[in-house]
Amino acid sequence: MLTAGIVSGDRVSSAQLLAALQQTGMVSSVKEWAIPTDQYPEATEAIPDVILLDLGRDPDPYFAFGAHLRRIQPATWLIACSAGTPNQQLLLEAMRSGVQDFAPKPLAPEGLREILLRLQLDNQPLERRITDRLVVVMGSKGGVGTTTVAVNLGVQLSKFAQKRTVLLDMARPLGNAHLLLNLNPRFGIRDAVENLDRLDTHFFGGLLTHQSSNLHILGGTMHPEEWHNIHVASVHRVVNVAQAAFDIVLLDMGVQFSSEWADILRDARMILMIAESNVPSLWNLERRVLALGGFGVDPNRISVVVNRWHKGEDETLAAIEKIMRRPVLASLPNDFRKASTAVNLGMPLNEDKSSPLTARYRELAGQLAGVETVRSVKSSGGFGGLFGSKR
Repeated sequence: MLTAGIVSGDRVSSAQLLAALQQTGMVSSVKEWAIPTDQYPEATEAIPDVILLDLGRDPDPYFAFGAHLRRIQPATWLIACSAGTPNQQLLLEAMRSGVQDFAPKPLAPEGLREILLRLQLDNQPLERRITDRLVVVMGSKGGVGTTTVAVNLGVQLSKFAQKRTVLLDMARPLGNAHLLLNLNPRFGIRDAVENLDRLDTHFFGGLLTHQSSNLHILGGTMHPEEWHNIHVASVHRVVNVAQAAFDIVLLDMGVQFSSEWADILRDARMILMIAESNVPSLWNLERRVLALGGFGVDPNRISVVVNRWHKGEDETLAAIEKIMRRPVLASLPNDFRKASTAVNLGMPLNEDKSSPLTARYRELAGQLAGVETVRSVKSSGGFGGLFGSKR
């Protein structure tokens, strides 16, 4: 059973929220705070597992109260309750204060119960942060095969590691992950952000396209101008819902990024920077790592995957390790014929199990998912192996 709290300035509305909590059958006790208030809870107080912020006309006092609760108890889950669909500014302010969910008023017990069940997904304790499920795949420059890596890694995570995996196609200006899997998505990121008022795990699942490997995909944009109406605060909400529904969330970011994406990038468990072992890629890699550091991204969460690696490029890989101050996570061998054929046919690289490239994708998926893999006896060590350091 969970403990809950209500922060409200309206007795009638507060009573309705209390009734909804009780009707879920998942709450053992409810604590109530009144807004406005001159005194915030002390750090020594017991803070409930879930807090409902009953937003009034001025949401700022509620967001400030919620942010204070998150500071003294980071595991607390904040749900903002508002009448009508939240606008982009409200979403942004909510995200900055630590709100993880929006719920429309009047609050339906069924919808609230789904949110509470999400917190207990896989029987994990509430203290487990679901943000450890996000892996961002980003290219050091255009043309390094970012989407190819994201797609094939997603397939191996789903098929080999048997993790519930979703690929969010956020590449700009156009997403084309579906082309590499011969899929025709009916819905995409635009449909998700245009329906934030009813976006939960069930609705989100209905937007996804399923691939035979069990990989799920949220399609990207079909027209470049669609991104003009997609705000990053809305994307962040979509990412959070995806993390609540899947074991691993791969976000194909392509090459373009800006400071607006800082919150999502800081939340990522890992950022896979895809690069090639050539001078332009190395030059861009160094500057991207510096830029991410300027956004507040922990450098230890950035890992380099060298795509289209050739034997004899150890010096370039050593230069990359010097920039990153740690080993290259993976080096994917260049197999132009197989990779090109797979792209043109819309097929992942998972059929030929004897292929060194397929084996490397499988090993990388095992590394991310914590699944042991058996290395082929033909695989070379050092830089030629999957990982730059001995294990």
